[in-house]
Amino acid sequence: MTWAAIVVAAGRGTRFGGPKQLVELAGVPMVAWSVRAFASMPEIAQIVIVTEEEWVEPMRGLAEKFAPNRGTIVVRGGASRQASVRCGIDALPAACDAVLVHDGARPLVRPDDVRAGMRAVRVGRGAVLAAPVVDTIKIVDPSTMLVKSTLDRRELWSAQTPQFAMRGDLERAHANAERSELEATDDVALLEAIGIEVTVVPAAAENFKVTHPHDVARAHALLRERLESPVSR
Repeated sequence: MTWAAIVVAAGRGTRFGGPKQLVELAGVPMVAWSVRAFASMPEIAQIVIVTEEEWVEPMRGLAEKFAPNRGTIVVRGGASRQASVRCGIDALPAACDAVLVHDGARPLVRPDDVRAGMRAVRVGRGAVLAAPVVDTIKIVDPSTMLVKSTLDRRELWSAQTPQFAMRGDLERAHANAERSELEATDDVALLEAIGIEVTVVPAAAENFKVTHPHDVARAHALLRERLESPVSR
């Protein structure tokens, strides 16, 4: 299969306190860690970065530096993550058979985990990197803050990215979401809605999303350690 990677680096970083796409981690802009990881994989023929309009030119410069000679496409995103992914899908070249979608705010993704997710994909079947939930999860009434029930954590996994699918399946999932006005926080939910089975691929818990300012120090430390011990990549 011919694979493409869509890196979603749009958004205003509301919970973070501002845009985080180009915040430096261990001397490298956050989104560049993912771009560089995908550029190192010959299995990935095309990289598309989706970002805010004001970041299009800086992202093009970043792509030239960290993914040289890969012909990376940079496009403007939409009003939501879901809309931004659709912008990325629309920018894919015709030759692309399969797609992985990754959050640019997950800089610690490992190529070996990505390859494991890619291997699981076929027509009618997608995949998602995920880690088992270690906390006990409660369902809470938001109006009273009283616990309603406790979930069995043995069945719970924390979804990460990349999320993987055949291009046709992902296009149908997004088209269905537009028709039915379905809004979801990830692409797996859209695939589920059209009956695509999705398999979980266990991945490192360190593939977390940098969401709050305190996440930066953690990501910086882990990436610095990775640079100092390249055999652990």
